Amino acid sequence: MNWPAVAERLAVAVPHGRLHAAVLRWADASPPGERWAVALSGGADSVALLLLLWAHFPARRARLLAVHFNHRLRGRASTADARFCENVCAGLGVVCVVGAREGEQPYASEAEARAGRMRFFTTTLRKRRAGALFTGHHRDDVAETFFMRLARGSGAAGLSAPRPVHEHSALARVHLRPLLGLDKAELTTALQTAGGRWREDGSNLSPVYLRNRVRAELIPAWRAAAEPGRDALAGLALSRDLLEEDDAALEAWAEQALRLDARGGLGLASLRNLPRAVLRRVVHRWLATTPVRTDLNRVGFNALLELVATGRVGAKHSLGRDHFALVTRTRLRCISVGE
Repeated sequence: MNWPAVAERLAVAVPHGRLHAAVLRWADASPPGERWAVALSGGADSVALLLLLWAHFPARRARLLAVHFNHRLRGRASTADARFCENVCAGLGVVCVVGAREGEQPYASEAEARAGRMRFFTTTLRKRRAGALFTGHHRDDVAETFFMRLARGSGAAGLSAPRPVHEHSALARVHLRPLLGLDKAELTTALQTAGGRWREDGSNLSPVYLRNRVRAELIPAWRAAAEPGRDALAGLALSRDLLEEDDAALEAWAEQALRLDARGGLGLASLRNLPRAVLRRVVHRWLATTPVRTDLNRVGFNALLELVATGRVGAKHSLGRDHFALVTRTRLRCISVGE
């Protein structure tokens, strides 16, 4: 297959301006020599993403890197996925790195599969000195993630995922999702019309995983229930954008309200009369600075938040086996047992 020709035809159907504006702004500011990595599963979304990056950013072609992780869950089909990705990349002149996990036992959860894939991506990107990872998330993924997180009681930060530009400071890289303004049906139709091919992963139809059930059952019913003529996916994508804006504003407010002394104590004066949403973020930030790496559940964190909000001098809250949060007249401090 003439993959460059497919890419050029696809770029006509999905022009440069259809990519997410936040990603385009990031790309314009990206150093010319920076390596861009693309998560390539072999599915329609990731194949379309690779082709569009190749076509719309010709100056970046020599520095493109595709990464494929073989979960080894479907035997020969998984092996064929990897070969397909290598063939696409060979046709485009793009470097392709393939990894595979050991063993073929089913994952215990979606989170375990994602963690294994991300470990491979992290290792590969560090070796290849790539600071950017592009993924093929689209509007359908936004809807699926929204409903999954809504069931868990997520706030604005969780409900605004996946974000078009997501800085991961701990990983020293940024994740980019330029296709968030496009529906999956639009992408697959455009790719098919351009003469492209892709691999279908049969495990995406399995009802074992929550995301698959949301995709197969909830999303179609929700779209059918929407007002006639209303594009429910577009509406939810707009809500995601607005939630991201709200979360960014609250995070900036929390950063301004955070006052730490030389010993890591959190100043309480600047927290008086703060909206609960901002106070919650301040306390989260303070916890991240403490010497103890506690894992408070939601009930425990809300109890700590209430303690800070009421400002009861002398009140303590456990942060684990060896540490407590202590409210003084002016500070919230992390203390050791016996201190």
